Amino acid sequence: MTTANKRKNVIILIAVALFLACIFALDQLIKPTSSLSMLLTVLQKGSVYALAAVSMNLLNGFTGLFSLGHAGFMLIGAYTFAILTIPSAARDSVYQYYDAAVRFSIPEVLSGFLGPVGTALGVVIAVLIAGCLAALFAYLIGLPVLRLKSDYLAIATLGFAEIMRAICQWGKLGPVTNGSNLLKSFARISTFKLKMGGTTISLSTFVPVLISTVCIAAIVLLVNSTYGRAFKAIRDDEVAAEAMGINLAKHKMLSFCVSCFFAGIAGACMAMVLSIAQASNFKAAMTYEILLMVVLGGIGSISGSVIGAMLFISASEWWLRGLDSGSFLGINAPGIFRNGFRLVVFSVIIMIVVLFFRKGIMGDRELPDLFTRARKKKVRAAANAESAAHAGKDET
Repeated sequence: MTTANKRKNVIILIAVALFLACIFALDQLIKPTSSLSMLLTVLQKGSVYALAAVSMNLLNGFTGLFSLGHAGFMLIGAYTFAILTIPSAARDSVYQYYDAAVRFSIPEVLSGFLGPVGTALGVVIAVLIAGCLAALFAYLIGLPVLRLKSDYLAIATLGFAEIMRAICQWGKLGPVTNGSNLLKSFARISTFKLKMGGTTISLSTFVPVLISTVCIAAIVLLVNSTYGRAFKAIRDDEVAAEAMGINLAKHKMLSFCVSCFFAGIAGACMAMVLSIAQASNFKAAMTYEILLMVVLGGIGSISGSVIGAMLFISASEWWLRGLDSGSFLGINAPGIFRNGFRLVVFSVIIMIVVLFFRKGIMGDRELPDLFTRARKKKVRAAANAESAAHAGKDET
């Protein structure tokens, strides 16, 4: 690794640490009754959708596999996490129409041995199990569907997502999934607090942002590894990649399983943020929204997926909310600004962005690339100025 790369990695680590420190500070400073409380909600949901968008980009943008089954794998992650973290005492009230098949809670079991540390560890284990189960389903589904290409693969994975949603609402599986009823009372972000002396430290925003940051960092490392280069080679030209000795089936399956693993983790985080798990929330429209975030940010750009997710959630959940309530930017116009107008304006904004940024906001670039290019331009400009000065002296 060159000195320049080491310096860049150190700068990135410092930037990430400062970002997490800011999130932690905002968690303590902004109260639920504050006018800025919506900022925390946007950060919570935005971080979850950012992870989902990056995991989809790994498959669609870096490997060239067009999948539309992301909502189904997020559903698996959400239900797995909820089922494994519902307290034993609350199961009868949650499964009021069924006899619950799972009678234990991982955080509850571990807290009996390790106390509060066991509770936190149990949540982490439940999140990892959610991701692993989503990856297992991805492996089983990938065996037949990864032989398909382009639109056929998209239709097959979309069908899987709809099938999973129907299965989770099937009455025969009620003892496990609670049928068409929602799952609740499990570990959620509002419960993530530390008590130190007489001070309560809130972690409701820091925890989902931290999980998303760690997972996205893992995806970045994968993309920059030899496996990531193999994914890009498959995306660019499968015939040439196979001629170079890349096992297409193996690498496609790896990309599919890893993508769905992180989609399962995103689903578990979504359940924590929403405080409920219900199949009706994971419709095909969720997959389309995530795909839109990827396209807006730039297919093949991890930074773009994060930016696209944050902008999408900020605009839809916060900035344009006034358009549905009759008042926007201090303008009261109930006849114009009414329920549903927000979606019209949001659609127009998306069309404008797509028209002016054909490859998305970031294209296939990453944030560090922008600073590197700016530095190169400055160096080039300085060199040109120095050459011009020398040429002037020579003429004199």
